[in-house]
Amino acid sequence: MYNVTNPATGEVLAEYATATDKHIFEALDLAAKTFKSWKFSNIKERSNLLYKVADLYYERRDELAHIITREMGKPVQQAKGEIDIVISIYRYYAEHGQEFLKDEKIDVISGGTAIVRKEGLGVLLGIMPWNYPYYQVARFAAPNIMNGNAILLKHAPQCPESALAMEQIFVDAGAPRSLYVNIFATNEQVADIIADPRIAGVSLTGSERAGSAVAEIAGRNLKKVVLELGGSDPFLVLNNADVAMAAKQAMVGRFGNTGQACNAAKRIIVDSSVYEEFVEKFTAAVADIKVGDPADTDTFMGPLSSVEARENISAQVQDAVEKGATVLAGARTMEGKGAWYMPTILADVKPGMRAYKEEIFGPVAVIYKVSGVGEAVKLANSSAYGLSASVQTDDMEQAVQIASKLESGMIFVNQPSGTAADLPFGGIKRSGVGRELGKYGMDEFVNKKLVKLN
Repeated sequence: MYNVTNPATGEVLAEYATATDKHIFEALDLAAKTFKSWKFSNIKERSNLLYKVADLYYERRDELAHIITREMGKPVQQAKGEIDIVISIYRYYAEHGQEFLKDEKIDVISGGTAIVRKEGLGVLLGIMPWNYPYYQVARFAAPNIMNGNAILLKHAPQCPESALAMEQIFVDAGAPRSLYVNIFATNEQVADIIADPRIAGVSLTGSERAGSAVAEIAGRNLKKVVLELGGSDPFLVLNNADVAMAAKQAMVGRFGNTGQACNAAKRIIVDSSVYEEFVEKFTAAVADIKVGDPADTDTFMGPLSSVEARENISAQVQDAVEKGATVLAGARTMEGKGAWYMPTILADVKPGMRAYKEEIFGPVAVIYKVSGVGEAVKLANSSAYGLSASVQTDDMEQAVQIASKLESGMIFVNQPSGTAADLPFGGIKRSGVGRELGKYGMDEFVNKKLVKLN
């Protein structure tokens, strides 16, 4: 189940056995024992650990980047960029975690004093995806280890070597034994782990289907969840936008990481007054994308993560084309072994097409022409998802007004949707529940304990 299959060639490079039930039971037991002591550890000790973890990511940057280039095809320069973000996340919580954990005083109307103290909940299960193998783990592990929790990490089956590399970093940083434990679990074992009383909460980043399944099990067992799921993020280009800049940002926002990002600019909504100009510039930018060997430092777009992923996207595109969508670029697989697909642009996508309502998790941009802000906002909000959105305009007052109308967890103005250690990340609607990163990332899996004094 846990294999390293190079998506650029289709070659299986390594295979790893799944964990036995006995191994998982022991891992849970050890993590639960570690939590009991880590919960009462000195805040400075936690901070020092995260600093050491960040330093090891920095020292091993090139090695770690090449691992995920082999595992899931991320262009090596983007892989190094992902590790840079990871370093910033661990350092951010090492530096600011103590401040976020300070007792909060409450003004008591009836007299006396009260504080709210934040304490770790216990052992947390993280279920992580393949598209950002290090980053997704960091935004879950860093704040929660700072909180005093212990981590059990189930990574995607495509990412066994990056999963092991992260576990080793915690070992080499001097973390207490079983504070951070990697497990190669099956889906059936995951269900049992969630139900286990030693698990206090679950964080999942993945598909809507996976999130629903995990939430159902967690709900039956009264476990807290944080879910970061799919997205079909709108990228609004208004009539007063810098069209050239918007086209460039849309290209990066859609085709970075080969389009395999929850918060990618999947639906590009353009005002009719600038539509032709935008399409011309955007199509030209997409035509200039260098597609090739992900190990080449000049490559911008590599293969998809797997042949199965490519076939899913191909089917979505073919459905749209058969039902009348216009192909402005691509819309075909590339020759040769591996999971290659051309950068694609579709127009004239309508309700009834899969590409209209489904998330396309790959290098396919869908462009819509609208008349005015009202129509743009209505179309943006028509999706079942609500992760993030981008608004391109030279009027900041207008941008703020539009932001209040968009049904989304995050709004970015004159920039593609992104991420940073100090910015809360998360969505609404079918895009999930909860927040990660920033100070809000430390508020999800803690006991906010009231201490009332007379």
